[in-house]
Amino acid sequence: MPRLPRLPRPKRPGLRRPRLLRLPPLPRTRKGQRRAVQALMVLCVLALLPATWLYVSTGDRMRTTADAPRTEVAIVFGAGLWDGEPSPYLAHRLDAAAKLYRAGRIEVVLVTGDNSRKDYDEPDAMRTYLTAHGVPDRRIVSDYAGFDTWDSCVRARKIFGVHEAVLISQDFHIRRALALCRAAGVRSYGIGVAAKHDVTWYYGNTREVFAAGKAALDAVFEPDPHFLGPKEHGVPRALAAAR
Repeated sequence: MPRLPRLPRPKRPGLRRPRLLRLPPLPRTRKGQRRAVQALMVLCVLALLPATWLYVSTGDRMRTTADAPRTEVAIVFGAGLWDGEPSPYLAHRLDAAAKLYRAGRIEVVLVTGDNSRKDYDEPDAMRTYLTAHGVPDRRIVSDYAGFDTWDSCVRARKIFGVHEAVLISQDFHIRRALALCRAAGVRSYGIGVAAKHDVTWYYGNTREVFAAGKAALDAVFEPDPHFLGPKEHGVPRALAAAR
């Protein structure tokens, strides 16, 4: 019986065999390998320089809730919401601010966070949490355009007129906040709130290595925030009410 010719397989549209990523070949000579190792070491040093700058430049301004200096304003940076409520990390920051207020070390809390969508409002959630923990509503000022740390620091200085503040964040983020607020013209001390070493903590620490590079660029070039807007008088009014 004659053999029938083999028909070609029909091609499936949209399905392609993935191409494997080919790494560059390693140098074969010892000299080439030595240069490759040296280049890798230089890249590692350059990558860690911004993080080193943050650590060295802020070491003398780290405090705790027990020894924080008496300051008119505390700035609390947003850290996400869970079902409209402050995430555990953000709640710990707000707890520290409420503790400082009850101890008479601060008079006003500036809460800064993201409100870019109608269904996501960090500042209002932070205000609600603080009032439930003993901070009067009239002592809380909201910044609804704190889209990142640099924006929050610049707006604190240019929009809300804050010249000096205690900054509150997690320990892995507070040094970057200190450096950026200093670059924005805000004299500040930082309180690094301790956090459980869970997946979020490890992610935050890893992220800070890369965020330090952006922080260095922000400090050097001082870009405008995503939204600046007109000056607001919430902080001076809250301070006047406190007296």
